[in-house]
Amino acid sequence: VSLEAGILQPLRMEQFYSAPAADTVVQQLLPIAETAPFLEPPDPKTCSPREYLEYYIFPVLLPGMAELLHRAKKEKCFERKRTKFIACDFLTEWLYNKNPKRKDESFTEFFSIPFVNDWLKDHPRPPIPLSLLLSEEEASIVIQSFWRGYRVRCDSEIQELRQWQKQLREEKNITKRVKEFWTKQEAK
Repeated sequence: VSLEAGILQPLRMEQFYSAPAADTVVQQLLPIAETAPFLEPPDPKTCSPREYLEYYIFPVLLPGMAELLHRAKKEKCFERKRTKFIACDFLTEWLYNKNPKRKDESFTEFFSIPFVNDWLKDHPRPPIPLSLLLSEEEASIVIQSFWRGYRVRCDSEIQELRQWQKQLREEKNITKRVKEFWTKQEAK
């Protein structure tokens, strides 16, 4: 939603993608402090909700949301049902690193942010499935190698060899012999 002439209007997605940087998006969509009716920052405790949003929230959040959309497009979130990209994690990291209070500090990754670390100690996440971690090339190699192995195992000569090995294991009881060997070794 954009504010033009005091009327709320819906934003089009093209506005986010057509701009070269997130800062220009905010300048186009939202009049911030220099064009706002108030010259000095309003008191956050006494100002109206609209002034608070326009002055304190939108100038910070809108560039983050625009950057989030760019990253989501880069991660192909709009093309697939499932991806490893977690939008809330990205936005949390982005807002934490763009915080004016942290201006002189170095970039901090999501899992190194102190409050995130504390939260994850009490609420661990399940591991990300391998299907989301593999690239398309890596996944195709895994699938192809499985298929080749399957085709080889279907070969009649290989089936005969596997049957012979199974019978050999059963007849000679190799696992029992290995246990006996190690018990003799430990007794020495």
